[in-house]
Amino acid sequence: MTIKQCHSLACILLLFFFLFFSACGPAIKKEIASPEKALVQIKRSYPEFQDDMDRDSLVLAVKRNLEYLNKLNPDHSFSYGSMKVTSRQVRESQETFLKLLLNVSDPEALNREIKKNFLVFRAAGGAENRRVLFTGYYEPVFEASPEKDETFTYPLYKTPSDLIKVDLSLFNKKYKGESIIARLEDNKVLPYYSRKQIEDEKTLSGKGLEIAWLKDPVDVAFLQIQGSGQLKLTNGKTISVGYSVANGHPYNSIGRYMIEKGMLTKDEMSMQAIRSYLSLHPEVVSDALNYNPSYVFFRVLTGPPLGNIQVPLTPGRSLALDSGLFPKGALCFIACKKPVVNSKGEITEWTNFSRFIMNQDTGGAIKGAGRADIFWGNGQYAEVAAGYMKQEGELYMLLKKD
Repeated sequence: MTIKQCHSLACILLLFFFLFFSACGPAIKKEIASPEKALVQIKRSYPEFQDDMDRDSLVLAVKRNLEYLNKLNPDHSFSYGSMKVTSRQVRESQETFLKLLLNVSDPEALNREIKKNFLVFRAAGGAENRRVLFTGYYEPVFEASPEKDETFTYPLYKTPSDLIKVDLSLFNKKYKGESIIARLEDNKVLPYYSRKQIEDEKTLSGKGLEIAWLKDPVDVAFLQIQGSGQLKLTNGKTISVGYSVANGHPYNSIGRYMIEKGMLTKDEMSMQAIRSYLSLHPEVVSDALNYNPSYVFFRVLTGPPLGNIQVPLTPGRSLALDSGLFPKGALCFIACKKPVVNSKGEITEWTNFSRFIMNQDTGGAIKGAGRADIFWGNGQYAEVAAGYMKQEGELYMLLKKD
């Protein structure tokens, strides 16, 4: 989805509490905080590399990934756990994998060749059980209008001209790779406007930033969470929009807020349940949405949605991971469960699956070594899978030997 966000004072105090009292209770497992610990190389007990999707989609995803790798400096460094790897090595690794896909048709033979020729790294997972929680995102379709009217009153904004990105490494090398989103006002650098300021206080109104207007503020919020979507305009045209930049505020989960407030239970939680509850209780919509101060700005796309490495996402073959922990553009293999959906859009069961997939995206909610988000594309199945999926599984990354 490309949702795309800062430790609070509360988190720092909580961490201090845990550290201070650690001698008085059981040891507390810490979340993985560095790329060196996010992946661990395994040398035995490889998974069986069986793929449940068509091979053409995988070939397409790998080729798109190579477009990204070919643009990098050949000596650009990636961290595969404690191993430092150049982009040249990653590119050659995926070129080798692509040749295997095109020349080895038997799945069992492909499985053997991969075990023979590739190093395998396993994601360290979350702090609780060292497994990865898989969720999903998709490309929604909403009705919209190019002009505001009585029905379409909620704007979808493009990036404001006063939004700036400040590279902190320019001020101190210890901030390498870190930046902030800000605005200038009276020669002061200030945080950019929050969701509440933008939506309720109308701080951007009348500045000509509206791409289109939607019927429902929940539609706008869901589009921001998914990171891309299609708008069917009242003039008969359809446009695609995708993530441009966020306002720099931390991402807070609307679902978590609704659970804490007793609106929904953890077992009930899904994208569909959130929408249903908010449609029946319009009086809580503003508070629920504003609980997440993060706000996403969009741009009009001329093709399919793009991930954070700026290549088109491939449905079922693109994955969003924490870009601070995992190498961008990595060849991955996952194993978990997916829904079986009938013609009515109902889930009839959950079934085991495994497949190769590419790390081509990231997201504001996808933080830590125990989170992953599968891009499902668009359509009924994609919406159901994205809305209900929260399955624990395994995540691996592959790199050619030598």
